[in-house]
Amino acid sequence: MRFQRIILFSLLTMMPLLVGCGIPQEKYDADMANLQKVIDETRAANEGLQSSIDKMKGERDSLSAELEALQTQLQKLADERDANAAAIAKAQARIKLFKEMLLKFKELTDSGKIKIKIVNNRMLVEMDSAILFPSGSAKLSKEGKEALAEVAKVLATIEDRTFQVAGHTDNKPISSSKFDSNWELSAARAVSVVEHMIENGMNAENLSAAGYADTQPVASNETSTGRAENRRIEIVLLPNLDELPDLSALGKMVD
Repeated sequence: MRFQRIILFSLLTMMPLLVGCGIPQEKYDADMANLQKVIDETRAANEGLQSSIDKMKGERDSLSAELEALQTQLQKLADERDANAAAIAKAQARIKLFKEMLLKFKELTDSGKIKIKIVNNRMLVEMDSAILFPSGSAKLSKEGKEALAEVAKVLATIEDRTFQVAGHTDNKPISSSKFDSNWELSAARAVSVVEHMIENGMNAENLSAAGYADTQPVASNETSTGRAENRRIEIVLLPNLDELPDLSALGKMVD
């Protein structure tokens, strides 16, 4: 390219001298036409070269954008891999804990004093109200206290876990001077269980009580057998905070 420019400059410089030296007009015009052709071809070549440069710059920018997108996707996949690995580890830890609880409660389950269930991905210990309380009462029976003491002894060995004691009733309205409704009865029974478990070694900070009355039946209330199943106490192993779904992204929606 530089060589062509030198030739053009030399020709332009020499043309007036050639004319002055007696070169015929026709030859001069022909040489000037050839020179203009070279100039036009050089300009066209320059334009083509510039177009190629612009195209390569565009392709470079496009490749850079694609590379950045791929790097972002790669990082996302790596984050998802790490999150999945963490979720699997937590799930395995929960399964291990559940298995350990089943082994610890084997004697009580074999005797029929308790049932172990998995409900909504949560483990719970279910106890028949008939074992724990006299009919219509929230005062623990002797047999109920003994059974709860055994349960509390096992649960006290499970570290860094919280438990909710839930009271449930059938749908028969209660007729008692002490309780105006099944809501009050179920809540009072749950509180009685919590207090007795604390007396038997459980940390009060790891316990809570709730009454559900007849809102969560496990059997039909149309039969006496079904109503008996619905009258129960559940001790629910609550998930830790790190086992719950991350809802931090929703915080922006409520701010």
